[in-house]
Amino acid sequence: MMGAGKPFVIAIDGPAASGKSSLALALARRLGLTLVDSGAMYRAVTLIALERDVVMHNEKALGMIAQSVSTDFRIEMPVDSPPMIMIGDRDITQEIRSVEVGDAVSEISRVGAVRNELVRLQRSMVSGRGAVVEGRDIGTAVFPDAPLKVFLQASLKERARRRYKELKRRGVPMSRKYVTEEIARRDSIDTSRGLSPMFMASDAFLLDTTGMRVEQVVNSIMEELRARKLIVSRKRNLKGHRQA
Repeated sequence: MMGAGKPFVIAIDGPAASGKSSLALALARRLGLTLVDSGAMYRAVTLIALERDVVMHNEKALGMIAQSVSTDFRIEMPVDSPPMIMIGDRDITQEIRSVEVGDAVSEISRVGAVRNELVRLQRSMVSGRGAVVEGRDIGTAVFPDAPLKVFLQASLKERARRRYKELKRRGVPMSRKYVTEEIARRDSIDTSRGLSPMFMASDAFLLDTTGMRVEQVVNSIMEELRARKLIVSRKRNLKGHRQA
């Protein structure tokens, strides 16, 4: 358990297209917790870096962009609508999902100055009522004492199918072969980087989401919360926190 006075955190980690974002959003809404999407933060930095033609190895410039993003970054949660990712008054929700940003984000995520600034931002966004935080190093580096750490996985074929379906829905022309290769490349970068590589925490709850619907994944996590007595009743959730 987290120490006295610390907010409750559910840490969700896993590779690309394993279902982290959908699960984090559904859990945050069901439990009345803050949503912290670390992937959106790295994508925001990547978007600005691409717009400014900042090269990937320019750590100083990328660090300055990360600081600027941290100052104005926020996630808005409209009722019954997808989250909106904002930098100041600019809505970048769709822009950060471009193929160009997706191709570059893992490389920029390796930069120490970027990671240091965005980890600080992630921790600062966790409010007193608690949060669901998703990423690749949340349970191992950002919130290593989170009372529930979840690691999602799914087969490469399944993850490529999901990403291909998403891109097709958005009207982005992309072959399934390219999507599969790109996800495999990101997996390699995320697991081999020197700073905060992606791996499953020893005390994480492992869940393979291959073939599972979002509701099934959410229900599995809710069952785990109850099994660990982190939910004390259906009316009062998360010890010390009321459900919103």
